[in-house]
Amino acid sequence: MRELISKFCTNLKIEGKSENTIYGYNIDLEQFHSFLQPFFEGEVRVEQILVIQIRDFLRWLHDKQDCNRSLARKMASLKAFFQYCKLQDVIPVNPMDRLKRPKFEKKLPKFFSQEEIELLLSIPDLTCKYGIRNKAIFELIYSSGLRIAEICSIRIQDVEIKRQLVRVVGKGNKERIVPVGNMAIQSIQNYLEIRHEFGPVSGEMTMFLTRTGKPFYSRQMNIILQRYISLIAQQKGYSPHTIRHTFATHLLQGGADLRAIQQMLGHTNLSTTEIYTHVTLDDITSAYRKAHPRTKNENKD
Repeated sequence: MRELISKFCTNLKIEGKSENTIYGYNIDLEQFHSFLQPFFEGEVRVEQILVIQIRDFLRWLHDKQDCNRSLARKMASLKAFFQYCKLQDVIPVNPMDRLKRPKFEKKLPKFFSQEEIELLLSIPDLTCKYGIRNKAIFELIYSSGLRIAEICSIRIQDVEIKRQLVRVVGKGNKERIVPVGNMAIQSIQNYLEIRHEFGPVSGEMTMFLTRTGKPFYSRQMNIILQRYISLIAQQKGYSPHTIRHTFATHLLQGGADLRAIQQMLGHTNLSTTEIYTHVTLDDITSAYRKAHPRTKNENKD
């Protein structure tokens, strides 16, 4: 099975899937392989995997409190893998066709308060090149709501300093142009002044560079940014992606149009963006309960 997983991931790369997508598929399939290993003597053989074993795997994930969205993602990984195996004539049918997808549970996204995000943006040490770089990354994510993978792929020419715009290539290779705020522009300019100190190789135009002068992988950047976030967020579940949620939430709180936010985030469907409306509803409910005469002294005789 491991050889097939490797070939499957190679095929995903040929199809143009992103590094993050391939990494996610590989993690899910390796977890499935580890679960199956005790049921086989020697190597796990794909053609001998039973539907009941797949169900047991999903039940095991559920018991260890994987959320519905995570389960659905793992099911998608398994379905794509088995479909590849079917096309390679390893198996006659895709066993995932006999399983139902779990219902998605719409979890409200976590976000930072205004005070928390201001604190986070103040942490990078601006006396060293790494702090200047990381400050620019944080400011750009919060200013424009970019994904980590998008930040990693931005080139110098993608940022128009005077017009305060950034050109982004998002999921599905879809291009969009997003506004950039004053603070982010200033931080980017500060970084560009010292970018040469990272020793970029000749002709390297990717904006944000590692200490060796190379472009970031998403996982590398996530690790660096997470160290800062762990200083202000004691609870689990906060990540660099939380800053993107914060961008959308704060815009909505400020009265921005939902469709404009959808365009800036690069969401294909408005329903994906609508999850942020919980913030406005919370604000409305709070204001209503404080101000409406019929909500006051309701329990008094």
